[in-house]
Amino acid sequence: MTWATPTLAIIAAAIAIPSLVILYFLKLRRRSVEISTTLLWRKAIQDLQANAPFQKLRRNILLLLQLLALAAALFAIAQPERTVDQTSSSRHVIMIDRSASMAARDGSGDAGDPSMTRLEAAKQAAFDVIDALDEGDLFGDDAHEAMVIAFDTTAEVVERFTPDKARLRRAVESITQTDIPGSIREAFQLAQAHRPRAGTREDAPGADSETGEQTVLLGPAQTFHLFTDGRIPDLENFLPGQGDSVIYHTTGAPGVANCAIVGLRAERAYDAPENLTVFVGVQNAGPLAATAEIELALDGVPSAIKEVTVPPASSGAVAEATGDDTQATAARPEPGRSGVVFELQMPGAALATVRVRSENDALATDDVGHLVIPPASQTSVAVVTTGNLFLANALEGLPLADLATLTPAQFQQSIDNGTADRFDVVLLDGMLPPGTPEGRALAPGRWLIIGAVPGSAEGLVDNGEAGFTQFIDWKRDHPVLRGLTLDPVRIGNARTIEVPETSAARVLAETPAGPGIVEFVTAESRAVAVLFDIAESNWPFDVSFVVFLASAIDYLDGAADTGIEGTDDRRAVRPGEILSDRLPAAAQDATIETPDGVRTPLVPAPDGRISFGPVRRVGVHELTWTGDPAPLDAVENGRPVRRIASNLLDPFESDITPAESVALASEIVSAASQRESGVERYWRWLLLGALAVIMLEWYIYNRKVYV
Repeated sequence: MTWATPTLAIIAAAIAIPSLVILYFLKLRRRSVEISTTLLWRKAIQDLQANAPFQKLRRNILLLLQLLALAAALFAIAQPERTVDQTSSSRHVIMIDRSASMAARDGSGDAGDPSMTRLEAAKQAAFDVIDALDEGDLFGDDAHEAMVIAFDTTAEVVERFTPDKARLRRAVESITQTDIPGSIREAFQLAQAHRPRAGTREDAPGADSETGEQTVLLGPAQTFHLFTDGRIPDLENFLPGQGDSVIYHTTGAPGVANCAIVGLRAERAYDAPENLTVFVGVQNAGPLAATAEIELALDGVPSAIKEVTVPPASSGAVAEATGDDTQATAARPEPGRSGVVFELQMPGAALATVRVRSENDALATDDVGHLVIPPASQTSVAVVTTGNLFLANALEGLPLADLATLTPAQFQQSIDNGTADRFDVVLLDGMLPPGTPEGRALAPGRWLIIGAVPGSAEGLVDNGEAGFTQFIDWKRDHPVLRGLTLDPVRIGNARTIEVPETSAARVLAETPAGPGIVEFVTAESRAVAVLFDIAESNWPFDVSFVVFLASAIDYLDGAADTGIEGTDDRRAVRPGEILSDRLPAAAQDATIETPDGVRTPLVPAPDGRISFGPVRRVGVHELTWTGDPAPLDAVENGRPVRRIASNLLDPFESDITPAESVALASEIVSAASQRESGVERYWRWLLLGALAVIMLEWYIYNRKVYV
């Protein structure tokens, strides 16, 4: 049993109880009146027998009842309460999920208010935990402490360890919603970083007896209060310390409906770039089939509407995927999937907005998606080779605006006289970009490198020939390799390539000897490199080679594929990531406006690079500055404008069915019920008892008066 406001009750008792008792000590001061007899005034005679202002305290049922009612009221002022979870820890870590799924409105609060979000309900539950903290003795000694951490993919300490309940409540109240997917990793790291150390010991378990290294001993055990709906993919990395306990406070209603956009991509036709195709993938996590309207708007003007029926979540339970592994932590229905395709003619640039509308949709964050679509254009390509017939034949059939075959000397001459800028993409056969000495980064530009290994500045280590091999894995969702099958490709003489962890290279396709295709992306250059000689393979005879060349050129040019399934598009960024871009030279007075209307000034680096983030909201972010625009930038009110789309597109986060249990690294924790994790307060019952005693006292008093 604890008391929320014992000091206030003590002060009130010190004033009220003596005042009530003194009233019964005082003798009534009466006016002298002559009467004929005192026979009927026996009660008055008792008052006349004393000359002092005080009288002897007599047994009085009314005084006892009044003291009982006053005691009940004073105990109510002290607010007695009992913490039901009964954790022995005196240190509590309150971790509140503020990720995108916590914006669902499903009436999960105490009153079942459908306008209340899951985050708001979690904050209310956190208030109960804070109110239940033990305040210690009268002087605050041995009081329980708590800290508050808000997390999504990122995390921040909102309030450090403190016993001050008012500060803790203000910290919880200050937590705001984000549109970022959830992750526990950074939040757990912050909690561990703020955990006190009790010291070190050389003889502690785990100490190295040979080296004498000391083992750090952690401080007292902690209780982690996890307020979330369970939509966190990496909970298996959450490993509490020895003696720690975890209480999972779930929020959200089971069986809630939610239709979400989980895939969004636009492509222009190779042979007719003015023909635009927009692909929309829709997911239904609800238990019933949903009829949804998918609307496509261009620059805010509705262009097309299609209706689709999305099947419900399957009744057959599947193991829930967490992180890189799949664990049978909780049986969850698989969401239903469907999609629509919009085909239209649009030669110019546009901002495409796709919106899904369905009944009883609980989460609005994933109902809208945006695409920044550049104008239709065909790519100009230069092939720098000493005479590779495979490349010439493969590229002749592509719908390119210009295809020039140059020798290395001719290409160097075009660089010297300034005419090389007319090429959007340069394909290099067996060589690195000119002006790239050994050990230096790639020269600025868009490069498709065939049969050469970039230097050490790009982080690759060439360990020599590897002999015959083949592809064993590749990124099937990358724009360059999407839809390709590399199983039939045989490489006669591959290279043994090592990619250190510090390398900037991104491996797109792997062989047993190392990477076969890699990608480099910097602010000034973008390159896709095939690290083996295609003439010593059968790849040129497979149709996948032509498709690879077309996809790589379109990807490097950045014009044909504006999909945002990955992070490769220069006009798209995912919530939780850092928005990085490069403005034209001499750009000044740069600002970025977020979808909620907040403007933030930016200071470009000397080379025009800017960074902002992490991005917290889905929608369209607008970069504006004073200076010259880039080729794909618009100009509004005399200032260049660059729009960058941010969309959730996360099937896991959009499956908002709350988890009944969560699997941690060492245990499976079931959701705590309201009774198991809250506090029981008794002040209401004490006030009702005081009222009942007062009514009894009133009844007895009136009976004595009229008897």
